[in-house]
Amino acid sequence: MDLVAPAIILDRPQLAQNIGAVARAMANFGLTDLRLVAPRDSWPQERAWAAASGADWPLNAARVYETVADAIADLAFVQATTARPRELQLPVLTPREALERAHGEALQGLRTGILFGGERAGLETADIALCQTVVTLPVDPRFRSLNLAQAVIILAYEWRMRVEAGVPANFRPGPEPADAASLMGLYGHLEDELEAAGFFHPPEKKPSMVQNLRAALGRARFSEQEVRTFRGVITALSRGRGRVLEKIARQKAQSSGKETA
Repeated sequence: MDLVAPAIILDRPQLAQNIGAVARAMANFGLTDLRLVAPRDSWPQERAWAAASGADWPLNAARVYETVADAIADLAFVQATTARPRELQLPVLTPREALERAHGEALQGLRTGILFGGERAGLETADIALCQTVVTLPVDPRFRSLNLAQAVIILAYEWRMRVEAGVPANFRPGPEPADAASLMGLYGHLEDELEAAGFFHPPEKKPSMVQNLRAALGRARFSEQEVRTFRGVITALSRGRGRVLEKIARQKAQSSGKETA
């Protein structure tokens, strides 16, 4: 079923740039319902569109309300975000827990929302009292201040993880790993060339050295193309070694001829 994503409600936001950044965060994770409660500098504000960097649709559809009560009137489940403990006896959830609850409500066909306070003072206790849970982020106690858009994007991400989890489709899976026969061909090729180069010394250690080489190469999970490439590297190195040996032989022959003369 198509779930209705939570509405993002900004209570008395101050800066147009922050509202635009919130819209951008919403658009990143598929949220579109933006509600503004008594924005300080009225609405609309051109700077918000500039800060949104092309994420115009939440701003174009944004609705303005005089009070929080008006903004949440059509919502059945609202969660308030705050970093400060309050005297209210409400469940306190992490973002992950909060969006799991919101997802569960949406599965029942209910409309939900997340309430954020203004940049300067956050939410009033009276507004939090209109909500069903409190959401707080596990920030470092030495610095609890969080930019408005940062807070929104964390919760928007948690929503997205419930409705669209997994790697995006445009990240295609890589090629299948090579089969055992291809790997054995690679191992044999490499081991033959190493034997010719005198790598396995002393001879009695060859079995354990071969095992270690095969284990290391096996962990790489080569694809068929990578096996072919690696075998090409081995061939190139072996041919290069042959040319070096030929060059040394020629130089020795030339040197011997000069001495004879």
